[in-house]
Amino acid sequence: MQRPLDIGWLRIFEAVGRLGSLTRAANELGLSQPAVTYQIKRVEDQLGVSLLHRSQSGSRLSDAGEILFEAVQASVEGIDKAVRDTRRTTQDHAVRIFTDFGFAAFWLMPRVTGFRRLHPEAEVHIIASQSLDDAMARETDAAMLFGAADDFPETAKLLIPERVVPVCTPGFLERFGPFDNPEDFARAPLLHLEVDGKSRWLTWENWLADHGIDRKPAQGDLGLNTYGFVIQAALAEQGVALGWRGLVDHHLEQGSLVAIGPEVSRRDRGYWVVPSPAVSTTTTTLLNWLINET
Repeated sequence: MQRPLDIGWLRIFEAVGRLGSLTRAANELGLSQPAVTYQIKRVEDQLGVSLLHRSQSGSRLSDAGEILFEAVQASVEGIDKAVRDTRRTTQDHAVRIFTDFGFAAFWLMPRVTGFRRLHPEAEVHIIASQSLDDAMARETDAAMLFGAADDFPETAKLLIPERVVPVCTPGFLERFGPFDNPEDFARAPLLHLEVDGKSRWLTWENWLADHGIDRKPAQGDLGLNTYGFVIQAALAEQGVALGWRGLVDHHLEQGSLVAIGPEVSRRDRGYWVVPSPAVSTTTTTLLNWLINET
């Protein structure tokens, strides 16, 4: 992450007001606590008012501090956004794309390789995180995120609709199959993608419920926290995985995985391209190329 533009006491006061602590603000900014205290005291002396109520539990904004903090926070955020936009326009050949680990590994990286053969001058950075932290997404030129249409701004474009099919290896199918009906899946070891909070992706519980079966994770199942691990476990014949079309197509074409059940589609959900408000020419070229690849 690039260093924020130095704006002196404004950034110090914003951090103190936001964190409610001189010490935590100092740690975030890489300063000493006395240095932060000194800067706040200078501003108070110039204004002739106290900006903080200090106590052992922290530093709470005074009424005057609240008024100043509201203006300063908006200013700092506006300046940081302007700096990000300026850096993007001056680094036209560099593109930063934010997504999750599974999409990066199975769909995005192979296609970026093809794009760079055509555009060797392009510098592409893929930033992956399973948590999809919004703060990380703001530092990138575009995001490719999974969700529903209502989750994203109007500028987002649907890249891959959600289509899901159960998959396993031919060897697993020979040992545990056949899977002629949904009840057969309920008796098999299943591989689950585990996420914090409510899952945006289709789950085994959802898939089975769509076929009239009520089944929770059971003994013999395996839970993993990234989709790459889920597919690796399927290839190691640890169970049946849900395969997202677009992500497992290569394995299906090679025959290392086989589709063994009916497909479930949720056309309102899928992977979306979400460009940042200010995009470079190279970013636009890459995004258009990736959209055409689908």
